[in-house]
Amino acid sequence: MSVLEQKKQIVSDIADKLRDNKATIVVDYRGLNVAEVTELRKQLREAGVEFKVYKNSLTRRAADAAELSELNEQLVGPNAVAFSAEDVIAPAKVLNEFAKKHDALEIKAGVIEGRVASVEEIKALAELPSREGLLSMLANVLQAPMRGFALVTKAVAEQKEEKGA
Repeated sequence: MSVLEQKKQIVSDIADKLRDNKATIVVDYRGLNVAEVTELRKQLREAGVEFKVYKNSLTRRAADAAELSELNEQLVGPNAVAFSAEDVIAPAKVLNEFAKKHDALEIKAGVIEGRVASVEEIKALAELPSREGLLSMLANVLQAPMRGFALVTKAVAEQKEEKGA
């Protein structure tokens, strides 16, 4: 396989990831040492997020192919890209927390479910509870009326018991 064919394949793979993943976040990792990058990769891997470094020229071509050319203006300098196929919140949460502890990591832009997102949108997404947290909140909201009904029924039963005794 020639070098040109390999590059075309990489561009195609990146474009597919930009289109198909729920969340993609571009970060500038300049200034992080090897141990910090290794720790970041470990945290992202545990969250089910793929973290890759691509040449900007290949990423720009892939963004154009995926009809996300607004992303190109952020593809300057050393960049890494985090892809999440399952969870929209996970990469934003991990990268935002890591950036708070390490000033060298800068979130530049992202693609959330096929739409280019700004840094502010990514940080707002990172502040949301996880999927499991949202589901538990929903379960509590759904249980509240039943719990209230059960408590009222118990109180009425106890009151009738006291009158009967």
